[in-house]
Amino acid sequence: RMVSICRDFAVLLTALLRHKGIPARTRFGFATYFFPADGEQAFADHVITEYWHKVDQKWVLVDPQLDELQCEAIQATFDPCDIPRDLFLTGGMAWQRCQNGEADPNRFGFYPDFTGLWYVKGHLARDFAALNKVEMQCWDYWGAFERRDSDLSLEDLVLLNQAAELSLAGNESFEEMRALYLKDMRLRVPPIVKSWYVEDPETYRLKEFLGQDLSLAKYL
Repeated sequence: RMVSICRDFAVLLTALLRHKGIPARTRFGFATYFFPADGEQAFADHVITEYWHKVDQKWVLVDPQLDELQCEAIQATFDPCDIPRDLFLTGGMAWQRCQNGEADPNRFGFYPDFTGLWYVKGHLARDFAALNKVEMQCWDYWGAFERRDSDLSLEDLVLLNQAAELSLAGNESFEEMRALYLKDMRLRVPPIVKSWYVEDPETYRLKEFLGQDLSLAKYL
């Protein structure tokens, strides 16, 4: 037994599915089913799993954190093994909605204390990395995602918009997404990452994060 968070449930399920030969990936984004509506929808920071359904030929969202107790607590009316797309927005989808003026960035995040476009941007980063099999922790920042929103250049915004679009594209766009991740260090996870988990930001080296399993380095 251990104290854990949604990211750990999602990464564990992703690993188990891959071990069984089922294509799976971890998705960072925002769920709508944790907080009751108060006139405006709240999008809570959350991480779940997505797997490829061979029969239906589509990606399916699964929330491995939701057991019977939690489903009862949030009065879930949906199947945790098939989360409707309107109940969970990936980082890229949330970024697009906020950029297009379709959603208020202050409704996204670790509600209600840590919200805003900077939080959406962070989950865009972590979701894009996870699509490249680099499942970071929820408080890690790097590259363009470490900068304040006011410090982002027009080129940065174009890049982030491109990353968001590719993160939502179909399987046919995987090679393009992979190429963008590998070539641009504003997106790619660097050897040294900043973590905001503690009160004073710290840095750590990915080789420490990877431990002795150097085979994972091929995804960086």
